[in-house]
Amino acid sequence: MAAASPLVLLECLIAGTTHREGLPAYEPKLQPGQALTLQREPDSAYDDWAVRVLTTDTPPFWLGYLPEGRNETIARLLDAGFNLSARLTHKAWEDDWLHLEIEVLLNR
Repeated sequence: MAAASPLVLLECLIAGTTHREGLPAYEPKLQPGQALTLQREPDSAYDDWAVRVLTTDTPPFWLGYLPEGRNETIARLLDAGFNLSARLTHKAWEDDWLHLEIEVLLNR
């Protein structure tokens, strides 16, 4: 039997891309459909439910965060050990802001 396809839990923009040093130079490497990883940041001074979004490169490139207010469920699932990942669905420049849309996936 074939493995079940991942379940999309959240579609959102990556927050904080304007604050990521080196992102404009890294942007050409980002492609729609690209796999991304999620990493909890439980000691964040700004958001109790902070979740970083990173590339799967070695070393990974930190793109930004799941948006505050939309990240609690994902953070709780990560804390509970669920196998979550993300994938880039769209990218576009809007003036000097890199607009990155992703899907957060529950891998089954």
